[in-house]
Amino acid sequence: MRIFSRLLALLIFTLFTPSISAHADTTVPLTFSFQGAGYGHGVGLSQYGARGQALEGKNAIDILRYYYHFVTVEPMVDNQMMRVNIGHTLSSFSIKNASRLGQIQIFEGDIKDATPAQPLRTVPLKANVSFTVLGNLAFPSVTSSTGQVDPLPSGKIWTIRWSGTRYLPGDPAVVSATAAGSSTLYRYGQIQVKLVKAAVLGYRLEVTNTIRLHDEYLWGIGEMPSSWPSAALQAQAIASRTYALNKGATIRTACDCNIYSISQDQAFVGYAKETEAKYGPLWKEAVNSTSTDDSTGLTILYGSTPISAYFSSSSGGITESAQNVWGTAVPYAIAVPDPWSLDPKINSKYASWLRPISQSVIASAFGLSGVATLFVNSKDTSGRVATITATSSLGKIAVLTGGSFASKAKLPSAWFDIVNQQVIIPVPSPTPSPTTSAAPSPLPTPMPSLRERS
Repeated sequence: MRIFSRLLALLIFTLFTPSISAHADTTVPLTFSFQGAGYGHGVGLSQYGARGQALEGKNAIDILRYYYHFVTVEPMVDNQMMRVNIGHTLSSFSIKNASRLGQIQIFEGDIKDATPAQPLRTVPLKANVSFTVLGNLAFPSVTSSTGQVDPLPSGKIWTIRWSGTRYLPGDPAVVSATAAGSSTLYRYGQIQVKLVKAAVLGYRLEVTNTIRLHDEYLWGIGEMPSSWPSAALQAQAIASRTYALNKGATIRTACDCNIYSISQDQAFVGYAKETEAKYGPLWKEAVNSTSTDDSTGLTILYGSTPISAYFSSSSGGITESAQNVWGTAVPYAIAVPDPWSLDPKINSKYASWLRPISQSVIASAFGLSGVATLFVNSKDTSGRVATITATSSLGKIAVLTGGSFASKAKLPSAWFDIVNQQVIIPVPSPTPSPTTSAAPSPLPTPMPSLRERS
């Protein structure tokens, strides 16, 4: 009888008590707001800091020695060829002649510096060459200006050359390569298209532009506006050369490259950089001025080795150490004052910023169904957030580093504070009874923030 009474009581409780779990995770802010400064990880050269120091009359070497400690700036051989990844894990890729001169040739295999007797195909001036992945093979084809498609033999690797380069004499051509919906112009070197088996994705194309570091690569670095003072541009050119010498010694199988053309390494934007209206020649001139002869250029050395020349846009007023960001102490990458990053006349976009971020983005960053409160646990000596804690309305807690959270939440940097945090408490819908009309449910009690609890 007691068992029956308990079961009956439980049934009545279930029927007439509103479901807490259905509404608990909705007691969360719609958005969180963050106020901060700087853009990027903040280790090493501050680009806006370089701009500020250049405007004060500092030269490139003075700027570099300020941001990198215990280093020298000396000439080093930099005439090696580099494979720059310009298309990663692609299912398709296309290339065409973007000029009215010259020609494109396609060769089977990775021919490196060889001079084969006969190309697989010489492409007509206005034709488009495309590569499409199907299964474990890629299928190239040439589409003429009239729309006629000429399929070529399937395979796994090709080399593309165009005239006016060291690989193919003739009128200078400029090619337009389209990858992932974006087109980029290339003037120098040659391009390799290779089928590589990628984790999870299966077979995908890796596309690389093989060019000389000394000039062809550096002329295409798009890390700093070409309109900036020459000393800042020279500092960036030296840092970019140093970074490439440090990172580009081996071929990485995942990308079939020495270096990526994106922020995973440093931005390489091809021919567009040196052909920018009005300012493009200034960047090219800055690069050339850091060369000491045809095969060497100024390089940042720790001992006798090129450093990992980290750089980012700007900081929160003090740069960050490599140890605080990546967990490993680097003697030349330590925190230094960077007041130029906080000067709105120098850094108008990131001297101060305010970002509202939606609940869904915050919850996804922490892997929670909903986030009720956020709390900055600690900051590094530079003022950068070290760790941040999220608590759901069910009391589940998750912790991220400031850098990881900033990346996942798409904040400009980890120099931030949380502002205007307010819990939104919705009125839950009444749960109807099978025998009576629905009665209003009591409002859930809002959870205090972590600040209030402390």
